[in-house]
Amino acid sequence: MHHAAVRPKAKPASPATRNPQRTQEKILAAALREFSAKGLAGARVDVIARRAGVNKRMLYHYFGNKDGLFSAVLRQKIAQREALLASAPKDPAETLAYWFDAACRDVDWFRLLGWEALQGSDRNLVHQRYRRTVARRAVESIRARQGQGLLPADLDPGHLLLSLMALTAYPLAFPQSTRLVTGRSVSDPAFQRERREFLLRFAKLLHQPVPL
Repeated sequence: MHHAAVRPKAKPASPATRNPQRTQEKILAAALREFSAKGLAGARVDVIARRAGVNKRMLYHYFGNKDGLFSAVLRQKIAQREALLASAPKDPAETLAYWFDAACRDVDWFRLLGWEALQGSDRNLVHQRYRRTVARRAVESIRARQGQGLLPADLDPGHLLLSLMALTAYPLAFPQSTRLVTGRSVSDPAFQRERREFLLRFAKLLHQPVPL
């Protein structure tokens, strides 16, 4: 009996080979979790690689080293914040609730910023020029709304922006204070509903219609 030659099966391509973009996304997601939990100094590359399901060599191939990976994580998160800024509602009555909802979906971002503040300096920040550009756009957005009569025109737009950021971010950046003051966790849906309702009502106090 004649038997056809059996060809050896081709070795399946690794996930990284099949989809480099997906591999990088997994690494960035794992790195965000590690950096937000431990900061740049305390984060471990082997933990990030294990969470992402890749070996450390692949991680180094894409991002160079731990500093490069941290830089990539920050760049990705800042781009996401910039996209949120571009799609934010123009009506201040909706803006605070919009940013609070976004904050609740991305607590890791505030933890990451907290670690950056603790372990670094407010000078020579990672992607400092890019971040300053994003911040200037946010200030200009506030100034434009002041010009439209949607926000008090007699307040400095930069300080007003910082104050609005604090209103939405502080409870998530300092969850211990939130629990001490309200008796609830920031992840408690009841707290989030109450905070959102408060912000909607507070925003109305900022609204100054242009006199006809």
